[in-house]
Amino acid sequence: MLTNDQSKYDFATLAVRAGQQRTGEGEHAEPIFPTSSFVFESATEAAACFAGEIAGNIYSRFTNPTVRTFEQRLAALEGGERCVATSSGMAAILATCMALLKAGDHIVSSENIFGTTRVLFNKYLARFGVETTFVPLIQLEAWENALRPNTRLLFLETPSNPLNEIADIVQLSSLAQAHGCLLVVDNCFCTPALQRPFELGADLVIHSATKYLDGQGRCVGGAVVGDGQRVGEEIFGFLRTAGPTMSPFNAWVFLKGLETLQLRMEALSRQAQALAEWLEAEPKVSRVYYAGLPSHPQHTLASKQQSGFGGLVAFELKGGKAAAWKLIDSLKFISITANLGDVKTTITHPATTTHGRLTEEERLAAGISDGLVRISVGLESLEDIKKDLQRGLDRMAQG
Repeated sequence: MLTNDQSKYDFATLAVRAGQQRTGEGEHAEPIFPTSSFVFESATEAAACFAGEIAGNIYSRFTNPTVRTFEQRLAALEGGERCVATSSGMAAILATCMALLKAGDHIVSSENIFGTTRVLFNKYLARFGVETTFVPLIQLEAWENALRPNTRLLFLETPSNPLNEIADIVQLSSLAQAHGCLLVVDNCFCTPALQRPFELGADLVIHSATKYLDGQGRCVGGAVVGDGQRVGEEIFGFLRTAGPTMSPFNAWVFLKGLETLQLRMEALSRQAQALAEWLEAEPKVSRVYYAGLPSHPQHTLASKQQSGFGGLVAFELKGGKAAAWKLIDSLKFISITANLGDVKTTITHPATTTHGRLTEEERLAAGISDGLVRISVGLESLEDIKKDLQRGLDRMAQG
């Protein structure tokens, strides 16, 4: 366990120990509390807990010790005051919007966000009178031109999925502050091990814990990190009422993932860098999207605001969808799945999976072409990963 003053501890120590409160049993590892409710000593104590007059566990929809440990640890890693854990990454985005927006409000979002997030904004939030304008992630002028008097949130993923575009968080923070907006950064692909959005001016940080925070593809979960008022009161209040809650078991799994987060993200970045360089030299590949490459348009910016470039690599194949599918279908061990952030390497065709619910016009605006392939690089032998991909590239050449 750590003292209350966590600022004097390094990231690696916080990742292993932050948030843990030992019970009377003296356990070394964090326990799981798989209980729906909690017992009070008296009616007076129960009433005081429900009224918020004293701290205490009430009901696992919104108070659970295992979930709270995960929340406190992730908040410590991000450098935020409070964290609210949710049942999925999409639940984290929904909770943020439902808690902080009302009918008549406006969002400015980057175009190349996760396809399901775009559906949430365009289809569901729009039904309740919240309008969204989508702009190119890296064009600051487009963000500024899209602002309205009723704009409340600037929402973005950086790096973007799957094209690895990099937003200048400092510039967008200045823009948001000047216009009274909140800057919300989805930090799923870097995690706090590689990028700290609060230090760059973000107001809220979103996570799909399903990805790199877990790191082994075991559980689904999400989180919102921020200040005590917006996260600790508003978003927590929505969670308490609506119930998109993280389970104690999933929280425990994510705690185990956080313990190795820094090691994994550094290793995955090395693997992805080497694979991106190898793909860039492949004649059948027309373009590689990885911010660690000097050829990437935002390479300098990424080097400045990130300590690593992450494990996500996308590349464009000559031959469009037919070539992409032929390569994918030729693989022997790389997993064909839309999930990412796993120690197992995964591959997908974004146009027909993660972004398949978008219209063709929306996909093209987001840069998702039919020849685009995305790889989430894992921790297998890099040479074996290359051999598996080479098999697919060779089959493409056979026609």
